[in-house]
Amino acid sequence: MYTVISFIAFTAFVAFYSWYKLRKEKLDSKDGYFLGGRSLTGVVIAGSMLLTNISTEHLIGMNGSSYKNGFIIIAWEVTSALALVVAAIYFVPKYLKMGLTTIPQYLEKRFDSTTRTLVALFLMISFIVTLLPIVLYTGAINIESIFNISEVLDISKKEGLWITVIAIGILGSVYAIFGGLKAVAVSDTINGYGLLIGGLAIPLIALVSIGDGNPLTGLSKVYAHSPEKFNVIGAKDSVLPFGVLFTGLIINQLYFWSMNQTIIQRALGAKNLVEAQKGLLFTGVLKILVPIIIILPGVIGFYYYGDSLYDNQDMIYPELIKKVLPVGLVGIFAAIVMGAVLSTFNSVLNSAATIFSIDVYKRHFGKSCSDKKLVKVGKGTSAVLAVFAILVAPMVASAPDGLYQLLQQLNGIFFIPIASIMIAGFFLSKISAMGAKVALFVGLAFYILTTFVFKVNVHFVHIWGIEFLLNLAVMFGVSYFYPPNEDFKQEDLQIVDMKEWKYTKQMSIFLCLITITIYVLLGRN
Repeated sequence: MYTVISFIAFTAFVAFYSWYKLRKEKLDSKDGYFLGGRSLTGVVIAGSMLLTNISTEHLIGMNGSSYKNGFIIIAWEVTSALALVVAAIYFVPKYLKMGLTTIPQYLEKRFDSTTRTLVALFLMISFIVTLLPIVLYTGAINIESIFNISEVLDISKKEGLWITVIAIGILGSVYAIFGGLKAVAVSDTINGYGLLIGGLAIPLIALVSIGDGNPLTGLSKVYAHSPEKFNVIGAKDSVLPFGVLFTGLIINQLYFWSMNQTIIQRALGAKNLVEAQKGLLFTGVLKILVPIIIILPGVIGFYYYGDSLYDNQDMIYPELIKKVLPVGLVGIFAAIVMGAVLSTFNSVLNSAATIFSIDVYKRHFGKSCSDKKLVKVGKGTSAVLAVFAILVAPMVASAPDGLYQLLQQLNGIFFIPIASIMIAGFFLSKISAMGAKVALFVGLAFYILTTFVFKVNVHFVHIWGIEFLLNLAVMFGVSYFYPPNEDFKQEDLQIVDMKEWKYTKQMSIFLCLITITIYVLLGRN
């Protein structure tokens, strides 16, 4: 009962606070709805970015993976800091100068309108078939497990998960549809820092218990029990070999933190470059701390449960929560977890609505439509996508290497082709629109064939790297026969103040050094 009451109380507080902060906002304009009125500060951007990124596919999926594979999966997290440095110094200043609302807008400026539309459609499909369903399903696993919904309603576990998926989907849709980016960002900020505090509490309470009051003693006991789990250097046949850091992983991280609409939309909504850079680099600091929340608990779970849950690794985190948290706190943490689910879910819905409204509808169906009409289209898009996500969610249940690994494999279908043409657009002036379009489809076909159709004995992240080089070769080859019509000139619309944050370079160096230090210290095991 305490669990339910604390859950409802915290969820209601976040909803009320979000309403209070937004009650005077103008949400019927394009910038107001899709970019939070270009008024976001560094703290809000960092909190929102963290929670958009860290959801239950991390809490459930990564802790499940670390329970089975150990700290080698830390590469997914700490290398993000390096990509955020590149985003803060290079990419975001360019986006803000161009006054972008969506990333596909850049592709029209650099290549042509068809490239923009293709990428917009690619992104829409990726949201429907990958991220939204997995976020919903992992959230349902956690909430169903904590509240035993199937037992309370006297139904099967499968039916309990279905009901939970529908409930989370509807609640997330309400945030995204009626509040726009500002509502998403405000609720994310509370839940983001709540997730940091609550997420850090789980391993800390567990280690205090294991160490009889001393968390460091507890950590040494967990380490002594399975020192191999703390190694960050993955073997060639592991779930994440060390070599992938230098092939496909770096491309994926650059895309995710510098070019992914769902993430970068927060920086596009910054009030100026200073706040955008603060937000990105603060996020880098948070990403360095995040393994304590989404990797260490899985290893602690191995200390408690051994390999008894290896066949059901994605249940380790819910089991750990119920084991270590006092009853009254379980509900609050469940609400924070729900916030993490809603954050990623409604952030993706808002980004999808932004892309469809700006990049597809306005360009092809309503060139002279008003901002109010665009916002209506955005809300309708969010509603339709939410229904699709709810229907697809239960289909991701049987991922052989865990849900997080499945998410990354599916993301590669769309992320790497888009990253290839974005990077080529910025750094290779001779690449033409025809080269970019052909590379999109060649990359897509190559990855699907080598990852899902034929059994290729190469890790899928290495395939990302191979695909990137293939895409570049295709672009060079096609552009030789179909050269660009004119040189691209970047415009400066002077929408926001472009003065750089004075600590950008120092923070960037610090993040790079910390990342290297983690590998030096934990690579000796």
